[in-house]
Order: sequence, then C-alpha cells, then structure tokens
Amino acid sequence: MKTFTQKFMLENKGCYSTKQLNDCSFMEAEPVTLESILDSEINLKDKYWFVCKKLLTKEQNQKIAIGVAEITLEIFENKYPEDKRPRKTIQAVKDYLAGKITLAELREARYTAADAYADAYAAAYAATAAAAYAYAYAAAYAAGAAYAYADAAAYAAGAAYAAAYAAGAAYENKFQNTLLNYLKDFCDKNL
Repeated sequence: MKTFTQKFMLENKGCYSTKQLNDCSFMEAEPVTLESILDSEINLKDKYWFVCKKLLTKEQNQKIAIGVAEITLEIFENKYPEDKRPRKTIQAVKDYLAGKITLAELREARYTAADAYADAYAAAYAATAAAAYAYAYAAAYAAGAAYAYADAAAYAAGAAYAAAYAAGAAYENKFQNTLLNYLKDFCDKNL
C-alpha cells in the first residue's frame, strides 16, 4: 500500500484547511498510509477525490469510473426495472474507450443518462442524491477524457444512487459500504 509524507498531504489537501487536515486521524503518523486514509473519518467522496485526482493514471481513472457506475446498476434497476438508460450509457462509455463509437454517439448516451438521473433524482432527497453523484463524478471526471465520457459514467451512477436513497437509509448505507470496499479493493490491485 502506498505511503505519503505529511508534507505531501499538506501540499495535496484539496479543499481542506491545514487545520482540518491536521485534525484527521491519518495525520497522526509519519508516513501516512493510503490504508489509514481510506479507513479514516473523512467523507467517501473526499477519499475518491484523493485517489482519483492524486494517485491514478488516466487509464486507471477510466476503469474506476466504469466500476463505480456498474456498482449502481443493480440499485437503479431494482427501483426502475424497465429503465435501461444507465446500463446503455455505461456500455457506450466502454464502447467509446474501445474505439467502437464516436464522441458524438457518446454525447448522445450522456444525454440519455442525464435524463435517467433527473428522473430518479426527482423522486429522491436532493442533497443525498447530489452527494452520491459527487462520488461517481470524482472518479469519472478525473479520468481526463472527453467531458461527455466523464458525465456519462457519473450520470449513470447518480441515477442509481438517487434510486438507492428512495429505497431507504439502510440501502443507502449498504451502497456507501460497497463503494468504499470497491475503492479499497481497486487500490490494493492497482497501486
């Protein structure tokens, strides 16, 4: 597992103030381990931001964005069994990265996923749905590919998270645990 100096953490703290970062449990040791960051009290979206923005390559970010979006399919499809827009959008992202479709076709898939996200979001609690969208978006946007690619995976995941919230708090907690475990597993295998 990767390790970092406290100096590196301070230089790569994102929106955290120096005090906020120093108050984090993982800053108690030198070196700071990635494991201690992932097991810490910081928000899941901040964990994804740090890993995606500061540690992963473009190709790794593409993989993690697709993985996050795929995790959400079961949730969305349980709530909306006839709605395959997020599934089709994730497949379009894979097809684009494999050179099978054009950027214009990917943009069209992005609009389809955005519509699904808006529909699910309208049925869920807005703040929670937006927070989960941020997890997926952190992974997707950090990939550094075309904006349509980043949006497509994130909208697909966001639609499912909105559906998860509508299904209840217990399901939402399970979903967050699944996303955290996925991030840990991804880091173990790729870093």
